Amino acid sequence: MVHLFARDTIYRLASVALLVLLSPCKLGLTESPPFTIITTTNIIADTARSIAGTIPGTAAETEGGTGIVITPLMREGVDPHTYKPSPGDLRALSQASLILFNGLHLEGKMADVFEKLSKRQPVVAVTDSIPQDRLRSTSTIAVAHDPHVWFDVSLWILASERIRDALSEYNPAHKAGYHSRFAALRERLIALDLWCASELRTIPQDSRLLVTSHDAFGYFGAAYDIEVLGVQGVSTDSEASLRDINNLVRTLSMRRIPAVFIETSVSPKMVEALVEGARAQGHAISIGGTLFSDSLGSPATPEGTYEGMVRQNVTTIKKALSRGK
Repeated sequence: MVHLFARDTIYRLASVALLVLLSPCKLGLTESPPFTIITTTNIIADTARSIAGTIPGTAAETEGGTGIVITPLMREGVDPHTYKPSPGDLRALSQASLILFNGLHLEGKMADVFEKLSKRQPVVAVTDSIPQDRLRSTSTIAVAHDPHVWFDVSLWILASERIRDALSEYNPAHKAGYHSRFAALRERLIALDLWCASELRTIPQDSRLLVTSHDAFGYFGAAYDIEVLGVQGVSTDSEASLRDINNLVRTLSMRRIPAVFIETSVSPKMVEALVEGARAQGHAISIGGTLFSDSLGSPATPEGTYEGMVRQNVTTIKKALSRGK
């Protein structure tokens, strides 16, 4: 009995000692947890990181020494239109200091989740800052406005301002740093917008038709003077009819368009059907490349950033539509 009592006492003392060793002060940690941001798309996450000054996958230190972690729910190649949050996603969202989502029904399957969470924690749609008259209307009842605003770089500047303001409001100790880094980002995006217009202006007039899997590039076409047609509507939830596909095939063949494009987050089958259909009508059309539409590329690649993704898309489109001209 004495030995058992002594052994039990030793275990309890050892447990107390372990707790002391692992206490925040011993590990050099702050008592408050890091400021955690959950975003839906990796496009939003990349822009938030630029403004917050963080490094992907780390709890990087911002001005003043408070840790901040930014994590996207949707990785590269994921379609946000049809994305359904997992139980792990829901746990992460419920514990976030701030949630940033696109809005305009991009994350259609998550609308109810955001509404419920907004009653007890900060939930911000980054497109709220864009004036209604600059939004592209659609013919779909469920989706009043096209959500793909990031393809007009000037509109994404406005969304970036909303991200800056959300960070400043909910983590005010670092407001000065957020505003400073946003100012630098804004200058880069203005330059990027001008570069896009300059590059795309060189595409011959009779080839200025961009055909992709779904209607994600409407803002892009309006901003940079290129006609855009998608096999599906603004949401990949919509279905393309055989008549829609046949009409597109006729348009491509009559106008002798040299290329169509697939997207990283959408099945290529319908675009491949366009190629086969045009070939049957005697017009050889090629797949001009893969465009990033609803998602960035892999981390640690140029396409894994918003700016790099835009540049890659523009370069791909310019090369393919100028072919043979």
